[in-house]
Amino acid sequence: MNAPAQIKKGRKFDQVIEGARTVFMREGYEGASVDEIARDAGVSKATLYSYFPDKQHLFLAVLQSECAQQAEVEFLMDAGDLSVEETLRVICTSLITFFLSTFGQDMFRVCVAEAQRFPELGRTFYDSGPKKWGRKIALYLDSPKARAVLEIEDTLLAADQLAQLCRADLMLKVLFGIEKDPPEAEIDRIASEAVKTFLARYRRR
Repeated sequence: MNAPAQIKKGRKFDQVIEGARTVFMREGYEGASVDEIARDAGVSKATLYSYFPDKQHLFLAVLQSECAQQAEVEFLMDAGDLSVEETLRVICTSLITFFLSTFGQDMFRVCVAEAQRFPELGRTFYDSGPKKWGRKIALYLDSPKARAVLEIEDTLLAADQLAQLCRADLMLKVLFGIEKDPPEAEIDRIASEAVKTFLARYRRR
């Protein structure tokens, strides 16, 4: 995904990006109009076009900004005196919380919907989130502390398996609007069960 030229960043630039983000996340690329974006951003169309030549460049700038934000999400990998089991539970809780967040859900919907129109969008989303987090979890699984408890040949595969266990059915319910505000107790239960299943496979005998 090639970055659009953004030379003339002025005081209204962030205002334009935020207004566009709101509209694109709500309407998708096809449903969003430049008039609506300008209205939500509180700027004139002339101001909007002074930053971006067309809707496509604006959309790519918004998604690049969102992917950068996703890449900054940090997960606690080694929480001091916590046991490996407790640390895995913290990782799972963090993953589930992100999957169910408004930001995580909006990014998933838009990237899936627009992946055909913008082929590089899906790759950027994957590289800045799932791939990055998977490698970080794999590094923890490969640490001496984790190795003392776990017996894993392919830590990248194991990291992906742990993440998949965290998605469960609740993610689909939230994605489809069936579940609006999952209780914390349900998130904790899914995290705990994911860790139990993971340990049943990889704990040293």
